[in-house]
Amino acid sequence: MLKKSFTDSDQALELGLSIRARRKELGLTMLAVADAAGLSVGFISQVERGLSAPSLASLAGITEILQMPRGSFLSQPDAGDMTRSSRREVYSVPGAAASYERVSSTFSGSKLHSVIVHEPPGHRSEPISHKGEEMFFILEGEITVEIEGDKEILRQGDTIHFDSTRIHSTWNHGLSTASLLWCGTMDVFGDAPSPIHKISSLSGESNINPKGEKNK
Repeated sequence: MLKKSFTDSDQALELGLSIRARRKELGLTMLAVADAAGLSVGFISQVERGLSAPSLASLAGITEILQMPRGSFLSQPDAGDMTRSSRREVYSVPGAAASYERVSSTFSGSKLHSVIVHEPPGHRSEPISHKGEEMFFILEGEITVEIEGDKEILRQGDTIHFDSTRIHSTWNHGLSTASLLWCGTMDVFGDAPSPIHKISSLSGESNINPKGEKNK
């Protein structure tokens, strides 16, 4: 487990070095990991060098590809059938600016996963694509959501529901923290046995370029 006394940059670097070591242990290129995880090669490189910290979704995808337990990097709270705002733990990926509150539980046959996401001003999530679907409900503030080049500004009370295989990202363009309820079929907690990505091969070129766009 990463030491909580570390600075954000220390934590990001330790996470990145662990990911790089595991990737090399498996004999995988950054290109192969990026392609399988639905991320850009440039982003994987930044993560490994401690220059960027992955979102909860990206960390879930990367650790699945590298066959690493998510608990190696962060301890996520358990959630029962009901949560109370005064008792929910706020946590984050080591070195990342965004923070989360878990609001969904896991039970036999459950497919839905939910967190409240808090994005500070100026925060941009990395472009990603993966299996499933997801929905945002803006609780506070406003964010720009980009889905394969199409941008929409969502404000308090607005929602968006989309196919997660489409490359998507968010940006808090405002001056205050934006909070949103994220609901999706991607298992960001590591509770479910079903795979996040459909992996056909861990070799070849990435289908997402460093700008987060799909290659033709």
